Formats: sequence, structure tokens, C-alpha cells
Amino acid sequence: MTWPSPLREGPVMVKHIVMWNVKGQTLLERRVAALDIKHRFERLKGVVPGLLYLEVGIDISGVDYACDMVLYTEFDSEASLKAYATHPDHLAIRQELGDVRIARYQVDYSSEAS
Repeated sequence: MTWPSPLREGPVMVKHIVMWNVKGQTLLERRVAALDIKHRFERLKGVVPGLLYLEVGIDISGVDYACDMVLYTEFDSEASLKAYATHPDHLAIRQELGDVRIARYQVDYSSEAS
């Protein structure tokens, strides 16, 4: 489902945020898995058309309800976000990760470009 965009002045960018929990019996195992995912996604910088910004963070809070990691990206349009979802390099990363990610949460929203 696509939500209607509010009327805005100026350019609009799309933000895509994904949070994961990863496999691992210990905090160290989960951090190693999260670092691997981080490095794989960072390879997409400058590769995917319309991807303006990409940042991967690993949780430092240690609270039991926190996700292990987050992917924050900005795209120049909804069309670019949709193209990213099917981009061969993105699909390869998803395939490589297999079932390392055990939970996934996502939010996509548009905002005025600054």
C-alpha cells in the first residue's frame, strides 16, 4: 500500500529505516553478525542509483528490548527506493545473509529534502 504524500513545497526525499535482531547465543556472536551485515550494506554506497545516504548502526544500549542494529537510508524518490529493493547488489546481500537476521522491522516515510 502506498500512502498519499502530503502537498509539500520543494523536493521530497524518502527515508527507509530497517531494524534487525540477529542470530547468536552471546552478545559477542550477535555483534560479529551485526558487523558483517554492516560491512555488506556499506558496499552499496555509490552503487545504487538514487541512494543519497546510507548508515548502519549497531546497538550500544544493551537493553533487552532493543534491536541489534539499524539501517538508515535516504533516497531521492519513492521510485529509487523501489528500484533499490530489486537492485542486484541489494538482492545479493539479502541472499548472502540468509537467516542471520531473526527479526526485522521497517518504516518508510517521505520528508522534505534539506
